[in-house]
Amino acid sequence: MSQTGHGQRSYAAYKRFIVRDYNLSPLKPCLDGEPRYEDHPVNWNPNVMGWFDEADVRQALYWNLFSGAFGHTYGCHPIWQMKTPEREAVGLARNSWYDVLDLPGAGDLIHARRLIESRPFTSRVPDQSLIEPFYFPETDYVVATRGEGYALVYFPTGWSAEIDLRKLGVDAIHAYWFDPRTGETTLIETIEVMKIWKFTPPSNGRGNDWILILDDASKGFNLAGK
Repeated sequence: MSQTGHGQRSYAAYKRFIVRDYNLSPLKPCLDGEPRYEDHPVNWNPNVMGWFDEADVRQALYWNLFSGAFGHTYGCHPIWQMKTPEREAVGLARNSWYDVLDLPGAGDLIHARRLIESRPFTSRVPDQSLIEPFYFPETDYVVATRGEGYALVYFPTGWSAEIDLRKLGVDAIHAYWFDPRTGETTLIETIEVMKIWKFTPPSNGRGNDWILILDDASKGFNLAGK
């Protein structure tokens, strides 16, 4: 179990802990027991760095899961300490627990579970080799995972990435965009020429993260998340 914590908005901590643990031998399950919490001040410095919101929650979620974690932990800063107006705040908590029970990030985890479980998830492994070598800033890092008959690629802020479809070893691919805010899936196209394809998410910027779904057309999978 790792703790990537509340000090950063970059992918660096996930590479340091989750990727490292997954690559240890013998292979063992690894889990991020405390990623960035929703409504927590970033690096305990909210006046400069702001507060973690649902976009930060989703980034931690998909960076973890696609990098080899076997599960994920969600946390909300006022809730873990049961903050009320009568209680002294720990770590600059700004809200009471009962006011943050339904923050958007908590609901976004439902879409992630439905996505993961809509495909053969026990065969899924991280696979950065699908992404053609390219520089991504730590705050924009694109990660890929694949399983039996499919691959998933997480675009945290809308940067484009080139994906080597030849490595999937299939004849045709149904490509979709999955919206992690709503759970909606939109067909991009059916691809029958296996080569390196450049994919650009529908929108970009922080909070406009997307997941590219690449399905083996012969598998007949249902729409992801349904």
